[in-house]
Amino acid sequence: MICKGFVTTMSHVSAPCLLDRWIEENNAIVDKWKQHSDRGDAVTREQGLTLLKWCYVESHKLLQKIQGVPAVPAHVQLELTVVYNCCLFSFSQTQFTEAEHLLTHSLERALGAVGCDRPPPEPRVFWCTVLKSLGSTSSLRSCTLQLLCLHWALWLSTCRLGHIQELQEELRSLSEGLGAGERDDRRAAGEVAVEMSAVRPAVLVHPRDLKDLLLICTVIAQGAELLCEGQCSEALTVLQRDPSPLAPRDLLAQIHTLTGLCLSRTGRPHSAVQCYRKALETDVRCVCALHQSILVYRQLGNTQAEIQALRLLHSILMMPPATQPAVAPPPIVCPASLLPGQSLSSLLSVPSPLSVLHSLAQKCVLHGSVSEGVEHYLDLLAFLQSDHQLSQGFSEAPPLPRLPELYLEAGSSLLTAQQPADCLALCDEVISTTLELLPERLLLEEPMEASVHGSPDKLGLGQDRLGVVLWSGAAYLLQAHCYSHLKDWKQAVTHYTRCINLLMKVCIKQKGCVKQELGVRTLQRLKGLALAGRGISFTHRDQKRESLRDLQLSLQAAPGCVSTGQWLTEVLWRLGRKQEAAACWEKTQSSSTAPSLEGVPLYLLDRQTGPSLDLTDLRRRVEEFTNTQHS
Repeated sequence: MICKGFVTTMSHVSAPCLLDRWIEENNAIVDKWKQHSDRGDAVTREQGLTLLKWCYVESHKLLQKIQGVPAVPAHVQLELTVVYNCCLFSFSQTQFTEAEHLLTHSLERALGAVGCDRPPPEPRVFWCTVLKSLGSTSSLRSCTLQLLCLHWALWLSTCRLGHIQELQEELRSLSEGLGAGERDDRRAAGEVAVEMSAVRPAVLVHPRDLKDLLLICTVIAQGAELLCEGQCSEALTVLQRDPSPLAPRDLLAQIHTLTGLCLSRTGRPHSAVQCYRKALETDVRCVCALHQSILVYRQLGNTQAEIQALRLLHSILMMPPATQPAVAPPPIVCPASLLPGQSLSSLLSVPSPLSVLHSLAQKCVLHGSVSEGVEHYLDLLAFLQSDHQLSQGFSEAPPLPRLPELYLEAGSSLLTAQQPADCLALCDEVISTTLELLPERLLLEEPMEASVHGSPDKLGLGQDRLGVVLWSGAAYLLQAHCYSHLKDWKQAVTHYTRCINLLMKVCIKQKGCVKQELGVRTLQRLKGLALAGRGISFTHRDQKRESLRDLQLSLQAAPGCVSTGQWLTEVLWRLGRKQEAAACWEKTQSSSTAPSLEGVPLYLLDRQTGPSLDLTDLRRRVEEFTNTQHS
């Protein structure tokens, strides 16, 4: 049997040889990866991933060899360096739990090697013990601090910002500590030359580079979390820390964007716009800053700036993605792996290109650029009917309206652009699509509970049963508007009547609700517009009594409509009821409560589509009559 003393003697004799061999293996793995990274696009991405997997396996094998013997002080620096590289390869494979286990286990071995007890697992207590026991040793200071840096990265990647907050003082002092640790390592190299090789173990990522990346990513993660919690002032304080001048431009742009969000939410929209502009100057690909600036322009009522920004955002989102060199080697640690939190994703989300195009089309139609708006609507419909697929990663808000609503909005825009024939065609599509889905009767109770008799729900529309009625009714309404525009009053009356008859299938049973739900308000507005349109058409057909009835019913369904009140004045005048006409005119002109258009679809806005009323002549007649009565 070999005596214990002989084994100990042999281990001391073989230690330098083992260290040399392990250092060579470690450096060979690191050099192989760095050579691959330096070659850039000379290798394919698949080759890069294969090499990364190989390095991951080989580094773990090396660590198993080192940890297969008892930990001794002479081996600790090498073991901790190999653990650092090994954990970085695990990190690149998103094996965060594995990396953390290796890190803590190796530090516990190192503490045992220098005669210290295992510390409690709480992060602050654990690291205070490690830094006091190992960090105070000159030869181990640097490799201990680089493992603290790595643990920081693991906490950030797993959204454990509380641990980072607990150790913020220790983490902030890393810059000075890493530099001092390297100098101590070099000074101590001569003292341990007997036990250690002259060749230093190489590291995969320089700890100072990792620390700089972690600093700015932590600022972003903490700022985003505070913003989502509504603590805007605290978030602003965090985001205004001076970042490293060498920080990646895309991360600096994110900080400017988050700062703009803080300013916007604390009532400083103009300062927010300046931050968004700075973000775009820093990184032209920061589309979230452009999107946020659009929201601020909308809040400020700067419609032209909003439209210009929408045009730019849509053109950027529709650009094909930059061709990524199928070859670029995957980075070991990248910002995306350090910032996985939902808080940041939600704050920096961008709507889909189709949603932006829809907003642009609406804004153009509502603010005078009708022909441009029509083009955007037609582009939107063409894209939805094509087989093109959009890339993923866009926000679901705001969602696109349902296809029938988009057809109706496009049709309304075409009519405004004096293209009634194209509007008629789009409305025919809506009518034919919804025809078989229309219920024979629909009972609504507020809050909305639909009870349907008749047609089954073939498309599983569920709560959209009222929507089907509204879409079909709106299509008939727009077609009637088209015939009014063409002065075909007979067809106009026919289509207004179809709309009214369809809406009469809906019965509303109120339960004392003061505020009507949006669907019911839309129904009432649609009914009011259809009755007013038919009343005006009857006026042009010289059917004055029918016109009077419909205009009065219209004001009951949708009170406060000025144009309907003016037409009612005209009809009363033509019927010889001048006293009532004057009273109606006075009431219409003095009304200060215009109907709320909040949530009203674009296609249900009151538009003058047929011959307009000569208000100057009507005013003159009413005023002359009133003056005569007073005199």
